[in-house]
Amino acid sequence: MAKIDDIQLLRINYLRGPNIWTYRPALEVWLDLGVLEDHPSHTIPGLNDRLTTWLPALEEHHCGVGERGGFLQRLQEGTWCGHVLEHVVIELLNLSGMPTGFGQTRSTSVRGVYRMVFRARDEQVARVALAQGHRLLMAAINDEPFDVQAAVSRLRTEVDDRYLGPSTACIVTAGTDRGIPHIRLNDGNLVQLGYGARQRRIWTAESEFTSAIAEGIASDKDLTKSLLKACGVPIPDGQVVHSPQEAWEAAEDIGLPVVVKPSDGNHGRGVTLDLRKKEDIEAAYHVAYPEGSDVMVERFIPGDEHRLLVVGGKLVAAARGEVVSITGNGRSTVKELIDSQINSDPRRGYEEEYPLEIIDLATDTKVQLELKRQDLDADSVPATGRQVVVQRNGNMTVDCTDDVHPEVAYIAALAAKVVGLDIAGIDMVAQDISRPLHAQGGAIVEVNAGPGLLMHLKPAEGAPRPVGQAIIEHLFPSEEHQDDDTVGRIPVVGVAGMRGTATIARLVAWLLHLSGRHTGLACRDGLFLDRRCVEAADSAHWEAAHRLLMNQMVQAAVIENDARTILRDGLAYDRCQVGVVTDMDGAENLAEFDIQSREQMTKVLRTQVDVVLDGGAAVLNATDPQVADLAPLCDGDVVLYAQDASLPAIVEHRARDQGRAVIVRNSRVVLATGNAEHVLGTLSELTFGRNAIVPDTDALLAAIGAAWALDIAPDLIGAGIKTFEPELPPVSTLPA
Repeated sequence: MAKIDDIQLLRINYLRGPNIWTYRPALEVWLDLGVLEDHPSHTIPGLNDRLTTWLPALEEHHCGVGERGGFLQRLQEGTWCGHVLEHVVIELLNLSGMPTGFGQTRSTSVRGVYRMVFRARDEQVARVALAQGHRLLMAAINDEPFDVQAAVSRLRTEVDDRYLGPSTACIVTAGTDRGIPHIRLNDGNLVQLGYGARQRRIWTAESEFTSAIAEGIASDKDLTKSLLKACGVPIPDGQVVHSPQEAWEAAEDIGLPVVVKPSDGNHGRGVTLDLRKKEDIEAAYHVAYPEGSDVMVERFIPGDEHRLLVVGGKLVAAARGEVVSITGNGRSTVKELIDSQINSDPRRGYEEEYPLEIIDLATDTKVQLELKRQDLDADSVPATGRQVVVQRNGNMTVDCTDDVHPEVAYIAALAAKVVGLDIAGIDMVAQDISRPLHAQGGAIVEVNAGPGLLMHLKPAEGAPRPVGQAIIEHLFPSEEHQDDDTVGRIPVVGVAGMRGTATIARLVAWLLHLSGRHTGLACRDGLFLDRRCVEAADSAHWEAAHRLLMNQMVQAAVIENDARTILRDGLAYDRCQVGVVTDMDGAENLAEFDIQSREQMTKVLRTQVDVVLDGGAAVLNATDPQVADLAPLCDGDVVLYAQDASLPAIVEHRARDQGRAVIVRNSRVVLATGNAEHVLGTLSELTFGRNAIVPDTDALLAAIGAAWALDIAPDLIGAGIKTFEPELPPVSTLPA
């Protein structure tokens, strides 16, 4: 078979929020298969065998068959290469440590052109996965060599560089499990949990409640010790020194053995334990000095190292450290033994996802010193059976949470409180963590801000601890959030369609403002914070809406969306309290998205209804049957609106489960719930502002329905309509 030209990637579009494919961000790729349109998978010699050899886990892909091996069945029966590329990309993401279960490939109206989409937590990672998957598939099609491991390694590097660290990720995941949305605020680990005024921010394992003063205290180990000692917390005696000679003199004063460490380091870097000789203490000074601003000498406390995690004044996890050693065989060097007996441990690695680090003898001066104390170096060959200590600290691998004595837990919580940290890693030395600390001569040796969580998530022994959930509970206490729909959420109203949507959005925002909420508005008429116009340009797009959700002042947000926004970017919010759909117009302007008919608009605009919260409501135009038919897709309540109260859709909805509707009867606007009706006012009375401008009736009813769904009182709705000024205010010169 002649070499086949590459599949053409016509267009790549990152959908940043809920979209026509999925609730989550995704990468959408437009593909032109070219001649491959006439060559499904089973007609290409050797393709299936090469794919399953390179990516054996493709057998786990269920595909549309719905069971293990489903995708392989499709391969054997014959499927098109756009679909094959989807599964190749997903498998590469799985192998890189970013599991991805969602993907779809659909044909377009142009022969040979397909839209392929897959879940994408990060745009750049997804683009690299697509590029590597594309290369792999073309190599498989043309029977050319391909280095799968190199592709996975390239992708894993991208994941490590761009995705959240494990500590941050576990907190974000715990928040997602509670229904709390998140927004990544930088390329690192600064994350906003929740929207608007109900947000909380984290940076790794620090929260917005972690004060700079407390963090400063924790970084000064000498100051920390003095504060702890004043409150009766057991600590080792010690002092700051400024030279190797002073270190030895301090050790003589304190009493041997001692510990030498940096005064403001972390993660155990530069810490050397159990020092008894002058030359070792002086050498340890040089190890500690580069890791901090000063060097401390402390009394050595016999026992095991422990790390206790305190969150919100409560102990939530504890881990015990282990001394790391090698056993000589009379043949191998120390370096070879470290590589074979320690660095081969699958828990060790260079990336953040590994709970233990690779030991690099060439650069780790602390390990070099430890070996020197035993009269060894990297090239020494220990005798058979000789135990050689490599690391004495920093290897927190054994979960011991259930063993912690109540008094020990109390002292750890007290230490965090004394320093002022809401989230703290307490380093403690004790011979038996299940006994009171004072009785065994144990002590707290450090209090750390921003503690690593990986040791509690992936212990070598014992059960993982739900530390992410504990931090989320600290930030969003359950007793303050009885309703899951309100955890970290402000009222968000989405308005989708083309008819009068800017007016609807502005009127709803005005009514929310009158109800006492600082309201943000993004619509075609501009970007507004309360009544202040921040930008006069068209703001019915993702970026403007995103700005509102990030704003800590915003207590409610109204966001206008059209079909183009949904197709190009997705929605800016994951869920909303109220979703309004006015019409299915505009298909004639969306040919670039392969929208050819009005019927296709249902798939686009249903996105607004799909994201309504269980406790929210969809507000739908009953005059348009295509819009009214969206009602069963809503997880929450449904409010229909129409000028004709006798429409079958209105009548049936009111008769079913006390359905709500906003209708016009005898020129009066009526709020109907089942058979009950409440007159809001006449159409002649419900005019806008001091000039009594007559609004478009359908737009008026839609806005009333949204305000009613937000539980705004009918009297306030009526008064708000009459005081709403449709003229746009001038652009403010104040910052947004």
